[in-house]
Amino acid sequence: MRVMMIAGEASGDLHGSGVVRELKRRDPLCDVFGIGGDKMQAAGMDLIYHVRELAVMGFWEVVQHLPLLRSVEKTLGVLLIARKPDVVVLIDYPGFNMRFAEAAKRHGMKIVYYISPQVWAWNPGRVRKMKSFVDKMLVVFPFEVDIYRKEGIDVQFVGHPLLEALTEPQGRKEFCKRYGFDENKPILGLLPGSRRQEIEQIFPTMLGAARIVNHELGANVAVGVSSVLDLEFVKSFVRDDFAVTFIQHATYDLMKNSDVALVTSGTATLETGYYQTPMIVVYKTSWLTYLIGRIVVRIKNIGLVNVVAGEEVVPELIQSKLTPQRLAIGAIAMLKDQSRRKEISRKLAVIRDKLGTAGASVRVAETIRSLALQVHAR
Repeated sequence: MRVMMIAGEASGDLHGSGVVRELKRRDPLCDVFGIGGDKMQAAGMDLIYHVRELAVMGFWEVVQHLPLLRSVEKTLGVLLIARKPDVVVLIDYPGFNMRFAEAAKRHGMKIVYYISPQVWAWNPGRVRKMKSFVDKMLVVFPFEVDIYRKEGIDVQFVGHPLLEALTEPQGRKEFCKRYGFDENKPILGLLPGSRRQEIEQIFPTMLGAARIVNHELGANVAVGVSSVLDLEFVKSFVRDDFAVTFIQHATYDLMKNSDVALVTSGTATLETGYYQTPMIVVYKTSWLTYLIGRIVVRIKNIGLVNVVAGEEVVPELIQSKLTPQRLAIGAIAMLKDQSRRKEISRKLAVIRDKLGTAGASVRVAETIRSLALQVHAR
């Protein structure tokens, strides 16, 4: 088998790595190549580009990176002809992947789209467009099935791949001992995102809020650093006026053991919700991107954890509302109100039920293999 895979972000690298492993397990000689990250490479993928080169988000930000993105598209287009993959697998990253899918379809490629673009949030018209180039849509939320089925797209709910990655976290006593935290003080977890632009836009505000919470409550402050980010880059935002602990490669331990977490909108909200940890969802981007987003986004909440839960279980602070003072006030109020935290945790229990059952990577790999066999049978 020859499989081209494109994952443009850290979450795509995580979810794609499981698929690469399953493909290699079935066919050790399977040639998997394309765009991914360290995890997909470790699983056996030949990286043409690394996700850190392409992890941009927002309308204006994408425009600024168009020369790079066009160059990447051109290179991948050449590879389509030169290496002739049996199947092209697109993982989320809709702006890039939907354009590339049209080019791949013109070359007669079989296309699997794994992890749907958030068409339920904005631009539902994309679903009709996808019908022309997607051979199989593999979705990770059950409510997405009807969206594609109504348009006559071959769709399957495979469960959420997070269920394969989410580990049983370290207990609080061991966690505190490992990082030198005072067990009698609350733990405030900061999860600022996996993109450099998110760190630059959001992390300073998180730190400002954490400084206030630390001063008011003596809270332990810990930052979960994405594996795709340079640790020294993240550390460069911190002054030495209060203690901050950086945690990399043990983010799930932090999510579980935080009394309250401040989480940048994205997959991390879903992961934190899985552990039933009370949180405040935050996001900030360029004003142009935000204003365009206000026009096209059709849902009330942007936090995946609230979207999947079906209600606003945790508060969201977006754009101008996101200030160190407001974020600190919200975190302190939550830390002081144990009954509220218990109620949030109770409501977050629904997240586990809505993610399906483990084994998404196996189901995706089997679909890819089945389509590849069809190609070889022609």
